[in-house]
Amino acid sequence: MSARADDGATTIDPLMLRRAFGCFATGVTIVTTLDAHEEPVGVTASSFNTVSLAPPLVLWSLARSAHSFESFVTANHFAVHVLDAAHRGLSERFSRASTNKFGELAWASGTGGVPVLPGMAATFECAVEHRYNGGDHLILVGRVLRLSGPAEAERPLLFHRGRYAALAKDEA
Repeated sequence: MSARADDGATTIDPLMLRRAFGCFATGVTIVTTLDAHEEPVGVTASSFNTVSLAPPLVLWSLARSAHSFESFVTANHFAVHVLDAAHRGLSERFSRASTNKFGELAWASGTGGVPVLPGMAATFECAVEHRYNGGDHLILVGRVLRLSGPAEAERPLLFHRGRYAALAKDEA
């Protein structure tokens, strides 16, 4: 439901808005970078999208309240890891506010030193091209410098209506 505010602007019920946004199924990614001490940081994000083929640009957004926010504000590079349904546990691990998300995980140093996780459906190693204010989020646009994949993922990991979802196997 919406109503008119005193200044003439339309106000939107935040709960209704969140529920409406949830009707749009998204893929799930993990985005990684290095913090100011060169330690790996990462976060689960479903806000990933393509921007351009020429030049190769992608975007994603990060909540200003995120534990790793300052690391991504100052980072020059990041990597976006596209997850398949088998990576749900990894997604849950990186969705928690924690400083030890990489403990006992195998990873390699990618472009700009950012952590690159193995076995993803696709990985985009990027240089930060732009940062934009997006209300309670920061929008990061990255230029793809290196691409791994695409792998033949069984099924993509999806997020829909506030929970994980998966595509049904094609019966054709």
